[in-house]
Amino acid sequence: MPQKLAKSEMTPLVETMLEMQEQMNQKVNADWRQQNYEWYRAIWVECAELMDHYGWKWWKHQSPDQEQIKLELVDIWHFGLSLMLVEASGSSGLTDRIIEEFNAPRHYDDFLTAVELFTTEVLQKREFPVASFAGLAGLMDMDIRDLHRRYVAKNVLNFFRQDNGYKEGSYRKLWGGKEDNEHLVEVLTGMDSQASDFRERLYKALLQRYQQYSS
Repeated sequence: MPQKLAKSEMTPLVETMLEMQEQMNQKVNADWRQQNYEWYRAIWVECAELMDHYGWKWWKHQSPDQEQIKLELVDIWHFGLSLMLVEASGSSGLTDRIIEEFNAPRHYDDFLTAVELFTTEVLQKREFPVASFAGLAGLMDMDIRDLHRRYVAKNVLNFFRQDNGYKEGSYRKLWGGKEDNEHLVEVLTGMDSQASDFRERLYKALLQRYQQYSS
């Protein structure tokens, strides 16, 4: 399991992710809090995609795609943050709660069983169980720093999608035979996520690829 970080190290990471999620949701709909979106439904659908990337079909050869598994976990985290922001009516006090629960991860032995238990918990309670999510992330050796790095990257891609017609239906997820998530992983490799202009550089790199395969 990943090593726990001190609260002082986790606080700015969690606060940044909450702020970015608020910004993303407002970009999609300025009144997103009043829409009663079924965040729990988005989470369990992502869980099915997560299992596909891990591999569960006994009748064919499959190997876990670690990078895509982690991106699916990040997608689930996006929806989980949104659900918690609605429930808490903002981020006040939410940061401390997330840190406390993330640092007390639920113990799982088997990844696929863990996904099913997590999904069941989400569907039954229609809440986001941070400790259970942390247990899933831990099975993939994702600590809060890795989650933050990948979250920021996927958040940039989500903004990029919206800027290029995702909501209107004109955006293309396939570029040169690869999904944009795959391009994101390739672009992210070797990029310094601690750089002050990380988000801008990542957005620019995605735009260059998107235009390259559009020409």
